[in-house]
Amino acid sequence: MENEYPSLSERFQSIITDQVFIVILMFVSAAILDKFSDAPDWIRIALFFAIWGIYEPVCMTFGCTIGNFIKRIRVKKFEKPEKRINIFQAYVRYITKLLLGLISFLTVTTNKERRAIHDMAASTVMIKV
Repeated sequence: MENEYPSLSERFQSIITDQVFIVILMFVSAAILDKFSDAPDWIRIALFFAIWGIYEPVCMTFGCTIGNFIKRIRVKKFEKPEKRINIFQAYVRYITKLLLGLISFLTVTTNKERRAIHDMAASTVMIKV
């Protein structure tokens, strides 16, 4: 069976959806913490880094993010596209994507699997389901 790969715009739509979801999570967590008058600032800081640092890699390991689910795309192992990625691959992919930003997407239009640099670094591929 031949895999179908998402376009660059589908990938960006998924990312935007995830960013909106993360911002909503941040507002909800801030509202909850505001209910406690003595909540220390370190908890807010820890929540900020936890939400941004855990959401995407953990969701990718268990299947997909909210944006991936809506756009019907999944990140899989490059050599075995029927298999989900592991947590190590998810973090390599995520950190590379964060460090390179939009530059990471330059290769999406230059290869038949539409792999970004962060996909190549983590041995992953994004496919449509």
